[in-house]
Amino acid sequence: MKAFLFAVVVMVAVTAAAPTVLDQIGFSAADSGSGSSVRLD
Repeated sequence: MKAFLFAVVVMVAVTAAAPTVLDQIGFSAADSGSGSSVRLD
């Protein structure tokens, strides 16, 4: 049971921190949908 609760806590922490960390390193979904190599035809 302790391992399960620890896994849930880690999952919540990663989910909460992911947007901030990814923004800090310059990776976002907006970057993959915009740019010179994206064709919108």
